[in-house]
Amino acid sequence: MSRVIDTADAIVAELVIGLAADEFSMEFTPTRRVLPKFELSELDTLQVTVVPAAVEVLAASRAASQYDIRVDIGIQKRVSRGALEADVLGLCDLVDEIADFLKMRGLSEAPTAHWRTTQNEPIYSAERLLDDRTFISVLALIYVVIE
Repeated sequence: MSRVIDTADAIVAELVIGLAADEFSMEFTPTRRVLPKFELSELDTLQVTVVPAAVEVLAASRAASQYDIRVDIGIQKRVSRGALEADVLGLCDLVDEIADFLKMRGLSEAPTAHWRTTQNEPIYSAERLLDDRTFISVLALIYVVIE
């Protein structure tokens, strides 16, 4: 398969390992999808979606290329009206836990992919919280593969 799909699948596998080791404060089932689009009713359950996003190819040497692979992780959940503040704080904690868990961590199913950076901007979508009480945060991770 493609490097970006393989890397996304490997991230899903690492998140499953983290869940089994109780690394996260909330339960979820990570999935890889090409489109992280859900109906509102599906967002009553926490959705953690790993999405292949982009690849940039650079020269690493005369004989090798560097592939900067971007994979986005979407964290989405509809929050309750009465506990919006507490729900958002808890979900922000989960976003940080996922980012910290993957930081500097090798991917057992993609051993040539090495973590480079994680970006989380904006932290969550205020517009979606106001419109339909949906928390959406996206972690953009860059992994580097040299071949």
